[in-house]
Amino acid sequence: MFEVLAIMCYYHKIKEFVFMAFLENIGRLAIKFIKSFTDIIYFAGKVLFRIFNRNTYNSAMRTVLLDQIYFTSVQILPIFLIVSIIFGSLLIGVLFLQLKQLGLTQYFGNLLMGFIVTEFSPFITVLLITLRSGSAINTEMAVMKVNKEMSALEAFHIDVINYLLVPRVINGVISIVLLSTLFSVALLGSGILFSSLIFGMSMDAYSNILLNSANFSDIVIALLKSIVFGFFIILIPVRFGLQASHELTSIPIVVSRGMVNVFAAIMTIEVLSLIIKLF
Repeated sequence: MFEVLAIMCYYHKIKEFVFMAFLENIGRLAIKFIKSFTDIIYFAGKVLFRIFNRNTYNSAMRTVLLDQIYFTSVQILPIFLIVSIIFGSLLIGVLFLQLKQLGLTQYFGNLLMGFIVTEFSPFITVLLITLRSGSAINTEMAVMKVNKEMSALEAFHIDVINYLLVPRVINGVISIVLLSTLFSVALLGSGILFSSLIFGMSMDAYSNILLNSANFSDIVIALLKSIVFGFFIILIPVRFGLQASHELTSIPIVVSRGMVNVFAAIMTIEVLSLIIKLF
């Protein structure tokens, strides 16, 4: 009898220990998330202040900004156009066929403007730019920190935020807005071809449907979402890159953390934009 009671007491203690450990892990993760979130918001505020400060825009900063735009938007343009046309044609073709088979052709315009242009284009664009430029900038910042290049710039009284960070963040905003618009144009261009093949629709009818389905508020939300996307997919990798120590082994750690947080931010922004559209 006493052995049974001892076993039961031991079992309850184990359950209590596991439960407390579970709560402790949740609390630790919550504290870590809050610290990371507040750090990003504080850092974003510092960068925004510099962006809207006229003294930031000297000749050196403008040169870096142009170089970043060339690296992010111009170099990727041929591949981006090919991907946009091929992927856009496949997507539009499949969606139009499904609309025709389900007898939902009346939602043709809503699908194009409400989903393709305002939701799908910014999301795919930000994923492509994040995979290419976000990871590259994250690694670049970490390598510069390890090689003590940041300290060298500060020794020459060069403002690191103005010279390195602000141009990259502005470039992110410009690149996402422009490439997202280009992706939407490629999708709508594919829609002209497939609307004619599948629905027998003329170009004038296609244009009228798009104009009638266009919602100004949706376009504004899509534009604002692209701006926020561009801001944070560069800001977060930069911030985590700067957290590298002076050891080479810290580079893959901060890069992986930065990219995980970037994708978490992308999903958060996407969900928030959908919630805003509902209201």
